[in-house]
Amino acid sequence: QLQASGGGLVQAGGSLRLSCASSGRAFSSYVMGWFRRAPEKDREWVAGISSGGGTYYADSVKGRFTISRDNAKNAVYLQMNSLKPEDTAIYYCAAKGGGRLVTTETFYDYWGQGTQVTVSS
Repeated sequence: QLQASGGGLVQAGGSLRLSCASSGRAFSSYVMGWFRRAPEKDREWVAGISSGGGTYYADSVKGRFTISRDNAKNAVYLQMNSLKPEDTAIYYCAAKGGGRLVTTETFYDYWGQGTQVTVSS
């Protein structure tokens, strides 16, 4: 139901834009989140956007990443600027069926397949 894309290899300081397309009919009511899993680490929350457009970011990406959504296109985006090698991870988009924006992955109902982001130093 969720398809993430846009990952790739980029040098430190560069930018990437991730996209996540949803086939869900109730997309506009979903809370959407981006998570990531770095090598040998647990998956962690990166950013989220509520159905009303409110956003929230992990401290590690605040000021560098921007999450946005286009309900007409059933899509959510993650603009990543000033990338660092420590941003290297598989990035996942996730959807939560309404309610509050939360950072705990167990509350999210649907997951995309992940897209690899590699930042070289």
